[in-house]
Amino acid sequence: MAVCARLCGVGPSRGCRRRGAQREQRREGPADSEPDTDAEEERIEGARLGQGQAPDPAARAPLSLLELPPELLVQIFGSLPGTDLPSLARVCSAFRRILRTDTIWRRRCREEYGVCENLRKLEITGVSCRDVYAKRINPRVKSGRFMKILPDYEHMEYRDVYTCLLHRYRLILGLWQPDIGPYGGLLNVVVDGLFIIGWMYLPPHDPHVDDPMRFKPLFRIHLMERKSATVECMYGHKGPHNGHIQIVKKDEFSTKCNQTDHHRMSGGRQEEFRTWLREEWGRTLEDIFHEHMQELILMKFIYTSQYDNCLTYRRIYLPPSSADDLLKPGLFKGTYGSHGLEIVMLSFHGKKAKGTKITGDPNIPAGQQTVEIDLAHPIQLPDIENLRNFNELSRIVLEVQEQVRREQQQQQEEEEGQGEGEGRSRQGDSQQAEQPVQRDDAGAEGTEAAGAAAAQESAPTSQPFVLPVGVISRNEDYPRTCRMCFYGTGLIAGHGFTSPERTPGIFILFDDDRFGFIWLELKSFSLYSRIKVSFQNAAAPSREAFDEMLRNIQSMTT
Repeated sequence: MAVCARLCGVGPSRGCRRRGAQREQRREGPADSEPDTDAEEERIEGARLGQGQAPDPAARAPLSLLELPPELLVQIFGSLPGTDLPSLARVCSAFRRILRTDTIWRRRCREEYGVCENLRKLEITGVSCRDVYAKRINPRVKSGRFMKILPDYEHMEYRDVYTCLLHRYRLILGLWQPDIGPYGGLLNVVVDGLFIIGWMYLPPHDPHVDDPMRFKPLFRIHLMERKSATVECMYGHKGPHNGHIQIVKKDEFSTKCNQTDHHRMSGGRQEEFRTWLREEWGRTLEDIFHEHMQELILMKFIYTSQYDNCLTYRRIYLPPSSADDLLKPGLFKGTYGSHGLEIVMLSFHGKKAKGTKITGDPNIPAGQQTVEIDLAHPIQLPDIENLRNFNELSRIVLEVQEQVRREQQQQQEEEEGQGEGEGRSRQGDSQQAEQPVQRDDAGAEGTEAAGAAAAQESAPTSQPFVLPVGVISRNEDYPRTCRMCFYGTGLIAGHGFTSPERTPGIFILFDDDRFGFIWLELKSFSLYSRIKVSFQNAAAPSREAFDEMLRNIQSMTT
């Protein structure tokens, strides 16, 4: 602002004081005045006159921003961040008048939030909003199950859109996990047209893990009139209705429905359950013959129905990636037996890879680490005939498990011995006793890393794969070739997350977008497929912020 003040001639800069003194001298008389040019200006002017060029007043460089053409000031101000424009408006009345130009705010809306709609041509272009749930219709009409209302765009300005909608609710943009007990969820809040919409993403119907994600709107925010943003709940089947959003803190917000009667159906809870079952599972209760699965489905409906009027969301990030990762980290859909398909986040942490549940179930709730892969211990599968034998595969995995246990025990003993040696004395004998330990540690790590790298290099590009006889899989359409396998552990627990324990298993990498995990103790196979959705505002600001986020969501369900 100081620079702008000096340029427009209102600040306390040296140039402003000099020009003020010159104006005073001119008022007092020409005899007391000083030339309005400095030595450098006189030298340049003299050179021009010496070359026969007449002085051109129009060619003089502008001394102030106010001397620039208004259209150029609009371009300059439009390139500044929108958060700086209110401060710029306080510099002078001329700047304040220029900042009323809607072109400036339209550019900020487009560059900062991706708003490309034209307020003056919405009757032609329409509003995006996935063209299904929030399509604009003029005037108020009923279309399908959703009521469409025409906002007063004719008397609206982009400055209102920026200040009252986009900037006000900027903190809720991004990826979120709703607090729905053990079930969790995945919400992406985005700017969609002239709306801010919270899209809830759901896995495809079980067991079609390769199908695309489903989505539905939970809420939307838009300007029904100037300087007044409206929050609408989109839950239920009676169209948008009055809602409320409270931003608790930077990484947490809550939504509340003020008209829960819109969530109810005329046929009562039975009709609501059947409708929910068709949307959630793509089938009716009569199609599900497994009694335990029926109980789990009914339990989920009763539990999640309690959260249809008020929800709290906590921010989550997509995992950062590096060139050394086995495959690109991200979100995956995975099969979990009678619980159906669930969303898992795969992230890499040095020699470990972790799968964290974004959606969960009563046994392993959302936020818990469902699988952990030890990238330092690859597994070479037997030939295809021996692979069909579950006992043979189990023997191989248990041998690696015993090897990992011995290495961990040895490392623990070395760390304890090293600590005792440091505590006894700092003299030469204790230092000599510590040196072999340090060399052994480095040697063990180097040998381990070299062994893992050699195993990956020696492994064929692809090898035949088949599930052992007796291993249960919800999806028989799994890949028949794989790239490599690693030892891992999977988390199992009783109902209500009781008696949790990590059990051995094997991680199978099929390709860049699919992997699997065999749970030895359960004799079960889970297939995971990448979620191919470009989530907006979901990148972690740093590795530390991502790790802290993982710890936070895990602590909430422990």
